[in-house]
Amino acid sequence: MFLQVIYAFIVSLGFGVLFNVRDKNLFFAALGGAVGWFFYSLTMNLSDSSILAMLIASISISIYAEIFSRVLKNPVTLFLVCSLIPLVPGSGMYYTVFEAVEGNVFGSLNNGIETLSLAGVIAVGIILVSTLSRLMQKLKIRRNQRKLGNVEE
Repeated sequence: MFLQVIYAFIVSLGFGVLFNVRDKNLFFAALGGAVGWFFYSLTMNLSDSSILAMLIASISISIYAEIFSRVLKNPVTLFLVCSLIPLVPGSGMYYTVFEAVEGNVFGSLNNGIETLSLAGVIAVGIILVSTLSRLMQKLKIRRNQRKLGNVEE
């Protein structure tokens, strides 16, 4: 598992270079990929559900990206895109097409549905954290405005 986390870091680092992420942001974007893969591997070891593991990993990456975007004063997407690369279900798409070319329709549909489910779960994790983050931000702004007396109750 530890070796896989290092590989995820290297993969995220490579895509960070490809996406022109600069300076210390590159290290932290790649670290996000390692964090996400750690949670994915940990959840897969504790349960056999790849969907649950992908959800927990995408939520952890999204939280990581939200925190580091504020700490390093950069957009969330800078950290999010590089960090999600190790989780992208590319092999699932490959096997979907492979099974279709081989003529195995049921195998192709099975792989396709599983791959789309994993991609959907990644999106759900990102949307969940992003929505909660924005809600907390708006509540904080409203609370500060009430303290200053700028908003009527």
